[in-house]
Amino acid sequence: MKQSTASQDESPSRLIDAKIKSLDDWRGKTLARVRALIKQADPAVVEEWKWSIPVWSRDGIICTGETYKAKVKLTFAKGAVIKDPAGLFNSSLDGKVRRAIDLGEGDAIDEAAFKALIRAAVAVNKAGSK
Repeated sequence: MKQSTASQDESPSRLIDAKIKSLDDWRGKTLARVRALIKQADPAVVEEWKWSIPVWSRDGIICTGETYKAKVKLTFAKGAVIKDPAGLFNSSLDGKVRRAIDLGEGDAIDEAAFKALIRAAVAVNKAGSK
């Protein structure tokens, strides 16, 4: 099973850079901003490129960053068990495992709450890897 579509010459970080650059609109800026927040929340997060989308991991997948015409979707692999006191999750709320945050053009994100959500996702992954 192929885990990454990145060639040896293309690191996942470069592929993510290229994706952001190709989205020469609000979606690219939004994806770049959440990427920066993820790295600020946990500098040990690993960037990956799977399923032709950005993936951020640490002891398992934290979230993916998909882009659509009208939204940037951040899907948290184990979102159903992550505490979200700020109520950032606004999509896939009925799923048994995943939860997502859909960001549309002009949507603001509570940066402190988002970073706390990233750290909570890492903690869930670490607890599951023991």
